[in-house]
Amino acid sequence: MTPSVAAEPPLTVLGPRLRWISIGMCALVFLAAFESLAVTTVMPGISAALDGASLYALAFSGPLAVGIIGMVVAGQWSDRTGPRSPLLASLALFVVGLAIAGLAGSMEILVAGRLLHGLGGGAITVALYVMVARIYPADLHPRIFAGFAAAWVVPSLVGPFLGGLVAEHLGWTWVFHGVILLVVPAVLMLRPALRRLAADTPSARAPWRPATVGWAVLAAAGVLAVDIASATGTTGGRVGAAAAFIVVLLALRPLLPTGALRARRGLPAVITLRGVLSGAFLGAEVYLPYLLTDVHHVSPVLAGFALTFGGLAWALASQIHGRVAARVSDRGVLRLGTSLVLFAIAASMLTSLLAAPPLATVIVWTFAGAGMGLAYPRISTMVLAMSTDTDRGFNSSAATIADSIGGAVALAGTGVVFGTLTGGPTANAPFTGVFALATLFAVGAALLVRRAAASRRAGSETRAAPAAGPEAPTAGPEAPTDPDEVTVAA
Repeated sequence: MTPSVAAEPPLTVLGPRLRWISIGMCALVFLAAFESLAVTTVMPGISAALDGASLYALAFSGPLAVGIIGMVVAGQWSDRTGPRSPLLASLALFVVGLAIAGLAGSMEILVAGRLLHGLGGGAITVALYVMVARIYPADLHPRIFAGFAAAWVVPSLVGPFLGGLVAEHLGWTWVFHGVILLVVPAVLMLRPALRRLAADTPSARAPWRPATVGWAVLAAAGVLAVDIASATGTTGGRVGAAAAFIVVLLALRPLLPTGALRARRGLPAVITLRGVLSGAFLGAEVYLPYLLTDVHHVSPVLAGFALTFGGLAWALASQIHGRVAARVSDRGVLRLGTSLVLFAIAASMLTSLLAAPPLATVIVWTFAGAGMGLAYPRISTMVLAMSTDTDRGFNSSAATIADSIGGAVALAGTGVVFGTLTGGPTANAPFTGVFALATLFAVGAALLVRRAAASRRAGSETRAAPAAGPEAPTAGPEAPTDPDEVTVAA
């Protein structure tokens, strides 16, 4: 009689084989979330302390712009050697940038530090995406992305509040330096997974594409030029900003799947949707604390609650999505998510126009968080499903590039609107104009859903063409997970 063999338990995100890598990656997401929410809360005070109102928008759009370079380099590096080395290098850049920002004595130095940690932050995002694709089977992708969203829960609860508290009692510099301390436990939790990933290099190394990095540098420089030129408020500045924006579009073409700038059905439209949706959300979010502290005169601690409730709604919606993802269509999830974001931003415009109480703004913003919590995990899952082993790094970097470009362009636009309307008939006017522009971005995202939610087969037939390759690999449909990759976390 043949002895019975116990069946191996199925893989789960927090099961013994994947537990530590799941916790470690979520810790890095926690790190990025804490930094983003805390700094967004205290930036109005930093701007006032350093007399840097003219660079306020650049302090947010700049890191997004240079993050493009980090994303492209990390994508190519990950396709060649796996995500371990790019992740460690990007963490080092992230920490150095935060240290410089925390020591800044002027807004210019602070922006320089933000640019450096933005470079590392963009690379971190891509490295994490590739880790998910290489280690987790496809049916666990919605769950781990829901875990990423859940990693925003604690920062959403304590990030804005703690950031405001630290700024009020210890000084804003400790908002940056305190985040650095979070890197150590995150790396320690990832050590076992990183050791195992070191032995799991891709079977076929993708070639380096220096021209693609050059296009990324040009795109980042173009975005920064748009922001700086538009901030002058002069006719020449606006002309220069328009010319720089054209340069950005030209530089983006090799960095995104073919047809992304035209929102071709399938993968290109998914990438475009992510960028436009990011622009809508970020273009409005960074001005919420500003509105509450400047117009309503609430403390930074209380202003942070708008971000807190939005982050909580994001995490909760992502958890719900992770549980029902297989039973709901792409179109249904994306339509609901973009509609909620559109409603929240349009309602924020009305609350600003009507000078509604601060509580109304906080309540309204929870709907934006819920919409992003539904749409973002689904977009991430769709990108991986439309990718293969040889182009996951490229497509993952394309998604995060679109994310950053959309946010950076929206912030450049909102910066122009804010500067133009400052000193107008009411103190609310600049914020109303900002939310109006963000509403237009949200309308664009809602209109893109149908093209993005075309069948995944349509997306799989899209060619993702890098800049310097003779011919890009064709993305497959639901990419099968190599069983050997799963054993990395065993």
